[in-house]
Amino acid sequence: MGKLIYVTNVSLDGYIEDEQGSFDWSEPDDEVFAFITDLVRPVGTHLYGRRLYETMAVWETEPALAAESELMAEFAEVWQAADKVVYSATVDGVSTANTRLERTFDPASIRDMKDSAARDLFVGGAHLAGHAFRAGLVDEYHVLVRPVLLGGGKPALPSDIRTDLELVDERRINDVVYLRYRIPT
Repeated sequence: MGKLIYVTNVSLDGYIEDEQGSFDWSEPDDEVFAFITDLVRPVGTHLYGRRLYETMAVWETEPALAAESELMAEFAEVWQAADKVVYSATVDGVSTANTRLERTFDPASIRDMKDSAARDLFVGGAHLAGHAFRAGLVDEYHVLVRPVLLGGGKPALPSDIRTDLELVDERRINDVVYLRYRIPT
């Protein structure tokens, strides 16, 4: 049985994008980039909304990106090896291998994926993750807090749910604070 994990970069005031939709403020240095690669390495399936999938697909569709450094090549390899499920009613198709398109978010299907998974699952994108939070599907929250105040933008977490969490790990990676929470058992 796999866990469903939400991993996100977040500003100190709780946003994953600024008001213009940019997340350039979250560009990782090499140490943070290696840490993120290690976070997603054990994940077998990535669940994405359309926008985050389109952002991440470059790790397969633009080989020059992986050629920039050993760190980037390693991340590209990890990302390409994972299965991907894209949830979108507007996308015509997907551009990467090991990827399938789902038109609607179905909590029962996600539960089945978790139950049959040999490896953990990752949910990415605040909108899609919000559906998973509301359905009670997310088991862990991995948050990389960046030292920036955006003053507005896209919130990392939905505001219409309450969930008690247990802190299970914390560390500082240069100026980034990593927090790992899980749903108490």
